[in-house]
Amino acid sequence: MRPRNAVTQTFYRGVNVLALWTGAQAAGYPSGLWATYRQWTLARAQVRKGERGHLIIFWKLLDRPGQPYTEDDEEVCPKPKHRIVGRGFWVFNLAQVEGYKPFSVPELPETERIARAEQFYARLGIETRFGGGEAFYEPSQDYVQMPPFERFRDAAGFYSTLLHEGAHATSAPHRLNRDVSGRFGSDSYAFEELIAEWASAMACMTLDLSPEPRTDHASYISSWLKVLRSDARAMFTAASQAQKIVDWMWERRGQTA
Repeated sequence: MRPRNAVTQTFYRGVNVLALWTGAQAAGYPSGLWATYRQWTLARAQVRKGERGHLIIFWKLLDRPGQPYTEDDEEVCPKPKHRIVGRGFWVFNLAQVEGYKPFSVPELPETERIARAEQFYARLGIETRFGGGEAFYEPSQDYVQMPPFERFRDAAGFYSTLLHEGAHATSAPHRLNRDVSGRFGSDSYAFEELIAEWASAMACMTLDLSPEPRTDHASYISSWLKVLRSDARAMFTAASQAQKIVDWMWERRGQTA
């Protein structure tokens, strides 16, 4: 479930999505609702004794030094001639608190969620061909190749793969103009795969899709870890690039993720 602040109802963005998503997966939390200790208190809920928080980072533009910073500040995009500062906050999942009555959010029928995914991808304007047994993006001809729908185990897996390849397609010069010239096995190739996979995961969360891990994940994990270990900033850069992709995708619908 896409991480969201339980009090402000704002969806988390960028690297915070990855931090909270993986934190929830590791701890087995069934909810995507998070808030700071103070925010849960204001919502008349109590974080249970002994629970450990999860660290998130908010970025803020400061027009002048010393501008106050609060827990309710939202992330913003950097602009020139502004000082950018980051601050960490510890947040707790709904599963770690007592006494909270969550907002009632109606669930969309499965058929409608799939239809939404179809419409979402169609509006991207990326040429997509179906056939064969491989999924890939061909930069030289600017098209995505996908196996037919019936070759996938479930619909969520199909859309996850489709959005992964669609994320690669955003590297084209007339889209987000990202360099994807690295060969298979290289750090630059692994980094692009990491960006595309995170973008796919973020997009799936915005569409309320919950795909299972793909069969090719295992072959990429070692190369992803190599990149992350060699550059401490790689995770933040990849998350930022992935967020740009998802923002670009939603802009094709005239919306923001």
